[in-house]
Amino acid sequence: MKGRGKREDGAIGEVANAAAHVPVLLAEVLAALAPKPGGRYLDGTFGAGGYARAILDAAPGATLLALDRDPTAIAGGADLVAAMAGRLTLSQARFGELAEEAERFRMVPLDGVVLDIGVSSMQIDQAERGFSFRFDGPLDMRMARAGRSAADLVNEAEEGLLANIFYHYGEERRSRAVARAVVEARRKAPLTTTKQLAELVASIVWAEPGGAHPATRVFQALRIAVNDELGELVAALHAAEAVLAPGGRLVVVTFHSLEDRIVKQFLAERSGRAPAGSRHAPVVAVAQPTFSLVNRGPVAASEAEMRSNSRARSAKLRAAERNAAPARPAEPDLVALAGIPEPQPRRRT
Repeated sequence: MKGRGKREDGAIGEVANAAAHVPVLLAEVLAALAPKPGGRYLDGTFGAGGYARAILDAAPGATLLALDRDPTAIAGGADLVAAMAGRLTLSQARFGELAEEAERFRMVPLDGVVLDIGVSSMQIDQAERGFSFRFDGPLDMRMARAGRSAADLVNEAEEGLLANIFYHYGEERRSRAVARAVVEARRKAPLTTTKQLAELVASIVWAEPGGAHPATRVFQALRIAVNDELGELVAALHAAEAVLAPGGRLVVVTFHSLEDRIVKQFLAERSGRAPAGSRHAPVVAVAQPTFSLVNRGPVAASEAEMRSNSRARSAKLRAAERNAAPARPAEPDLVALAGIPEPQPRRRT
């Protein structure tokens, strides 16, 4: 089953194999989503189908559209599609495109949307995908297997941009020293494998006793940048608002503070709970809420789940229910409003 998840310390490549393919917070997701018989649902991160199967099993007659940008995940879901006898449709697409996909498959309005953010255990466990330094493989990290790879970014980006990516997306304190070392190393020969990069970072960043591998934060930062994960999350939140029916629920599971801050900011603002103003956003007139919170704060995994599945340690679930108010225009820069600077300022047009 689906095992998306990573520790808050970002120890990609160091999680236990015993916990692979276990859906994180499964019972809590079902409780927050409250799937109903005959309802229409969308799983924006299909993975190995853990949430998709559970939703359809819990709601007789319900139909579900599941998205995944990874073609391997889509191909691997063929048996589940057959088993669900027309109730499950898979589509290779980014979850930021969920509104267009829901329209294309005539699933609008939806009764629920679930998003499980982050890299999946299947991707981590495949050395050729380059997500993990647990295995030596090509420095790739592309979820869709297309576009610019981590190797392209590492070997072509200027030093300042690399330092900002490592700092803002990986929260790596020695970001400038790591970026400088990367630039020096690539002058001699391109960095093309996970082992090369991990060893280079480990020569710059001190290992903390009992802590994560020194390269953990750098790998996380590159993965987020390569796949535009924060931008996709923002797009998905706005898209869900546009396609959910009144009473429909949005459920989001995150595994890192950057992702959680964006979801928290969006739901607070859309439910009328955002602060009146801050240094990131001036005081403005309060718009009509479009959601009401299902839970006041984030839902975490139980102690039992954390003991049995290390992937659940940093998981946070936030959920909200859509009302009948019209969807609002997209926030101009939700990432900035959540207090996350852009590694490279967008060019003004």
